[in-house]
Parts: sequence; structure tokens; C-alpha cells
Amino acid sequence: MDVFSSKDMALKAQKKILSSMANRSSVQMFIDDTTSEIMDELYRVSKEYTGNKAVAQKVIKNLIKIAVKIGVLYRNNRFTEEELKIAQDFKKKLHQGAMTAISFHEVDFTFDKTVMSDLLTSCRDLLLKLVNAHLTTKSHDRINHVFNHYSDPQLLTKLYDPSGAFKPNLTRICIGLNKLLEDGTI
Repeated sequence: MDVFSSKDMALKAQKKILSSMANRSSVQMFIDDTTSEIMDELYRVSKEYTGNKAVAQKVIKNLIKIAVKIGVLYRNNRFTEEELKIAQDFKKKLHQGAMTAISFHEVDFTFDKTVMSDLLTSCRDLLLKLVNAHLTTKSHDRINHVFNHYSDPQLLTKLYDPSGAFKPNLTRICIGLNKLLEDGTI
């Protein structure tokens, strides 16, 4: 029996189109200004840390693609009740991660790379569980790429160095995170 669903086909097309549009100018249609500002700072940190513009762009492009695809799935009610519970767990863990990131920034010498790395790894694992039945292996690889990059203990240590080059970037990231927490976005 040939199973065809125009709704499924439309969703696939929408994900494909949005995936190919994931660049800095088109992202404004799908991601709010505060999140975009945080992503810009994450890009700058990645570019400086890796010394490679192409690597930094790839990480952010993957982040945008994943965010847009998950948004499409959510808006099209593709998640089951169980998956929505996982999404809530992800949002709670992301909230916890944002609060921890801000706290480590505001209170000097409290930064613990293991705690931050573990929080990001937990977020990654929940996200992979959430999208397991919906996205391709390539999208799963994108999630791993983004979270593995930003949970790198060496990157985190440089980012949180109180006298390091990334202090202004971290300050702007934390200002953005505070806005998203106040708005209830995360």
C-alpha cells in the first residue's frame, strides 16, 4: 500500500527550503533579535577561538538550521505528547544552563568547566532524543557539531577567563541570556 501524505510532503519541503535559507540575513525572519545577537557573539567567539572563519560560520549555520527545523516541527504539531515532555525537559535544562552561565560570569572565579560542559552535553542529549524520529542523521550530526563545539572545556575556559580576550563577548552573551530569561523565552 502506497502511503502518501501531502502534509508530510509539505513539511519536508518546508524543512528543506528553510534549511537552505539558513544565513544571517534570512535568520531574522525566524529568530528574534536577542537570539540573533547572542548567535553573533557566539560566532565571534568561535572565529577567534578556532582562528577559522569557515569553521565558525559552519557552527552557527548548523545552529540556525537546527533551530529553524525544530521550530517548523513544533509549529506543525509534529511532536507527540512524550516528545513535548522531552521538549519541556530541554527547555528547563537550557534555562538552568543560561542561569549557570550568567552566574559564572557575574561571580568571578566560580566558573567550573565540568559543570558547564555537562549542562551543554545534557541539552544536546535531550535535543537528540526530541528530534530522533523527525530529523535525518545529517541533522543529528549538526546538533552534535554545535553542542560538542560549545561544550569544549578549553573553549569554555577561555570564554570565562576573567582577564581574557572573550570577556566582552561573554558579557554581551549574558546580557542576551538575561533578556531571554526575563521574557520567558528560555
